[in-house]
Amino acid sequence: MASSVLIVDDASFMRMMIKDILEKNQYVIAGEAENGQEAVEKYKELNPTFVTMDITMPEMDGIQSLKEILAFDAQAKVIMCSAMGQQAMVIDAIQAGAKDFVVKPFQADRVLDAVQKTLS
Repeated sequence: MASSVLIVDDASFMRMMIKDILEKNQYVIAGEAENGQEAVEKYKELNPTFVTMDITMPEMDGIQSLKEILAFDAQAKVIMCSAMGQQAMVIDAIQAGAKDFVVKPFQADRVLDAVQKTLS
């Protein structure tokens, strides 16, 4: 069965970019969310194989959302997406339980490497 993904980013353009990369590589898009609060709700509803999570978002940031998803499902696989210059936040996210991270603007091979590493 194909792996399903929940794509979380407040920018629809960024969600579209990740969606495009993953769909071209046979991943199923389970759903999308535009903030951390929505991500937690959709994760519980959709139970995706993995999540791509933006760090900086309104209402609830990616790190808080990551913690809530992991509290709900300790086996959750979350890949953080960050802009350049967010190293401290990326470290916080990895320490909080994120499996990997990718930097924007997305490079398809880096996104796919992170996904394969996370799922293996």
